[in-house]
Amino acid sequence: MIPESDHLAITGCFLVFSGIFVAVLLKTGYMDTETGIKYRKTEKYFQQALHAALSDAIVSDPGKIDLSQEDKGNALKLDIYFNKSVGKAYLQLFEYVPYRYEPCSAVVEHEIDKVNNLIK
Repeated sequence: MIPESDHLAITGCFLVFSGIFVAVLLKTGYMDTETGIKYRKTEKYFQQALHAALSDAIVSDPGKIDLSQEDKGNALKLDIYFNKSVGKAYLQLFEYVPYRYEPCSAVVEHEIDKVNNLIK
């Protein structure tokens, strides 16, 4: 029989190594292969009823996107890639079709000032 303190040590070691393994595998940044610039990514989820409003907002003025409607549905996903030092952000809207998100807009480039409310 293994003493109880050894069970805790084994469990603790397993948790530490699992955490390190997951941290290494998860992407925290994305690099543009042409320029070498690294971008961070954030995702926002919205309900299907906001499709037209979001499509218009990401093209014209992303600052108008109402974040109070975020996480009230998951039919739409807004991906935002940004780099504050470069001052650029890229937005793309995705629509959920069974088992995956499909792009439903082009990738739109904006100055970082226009998307500050989305990356807080």
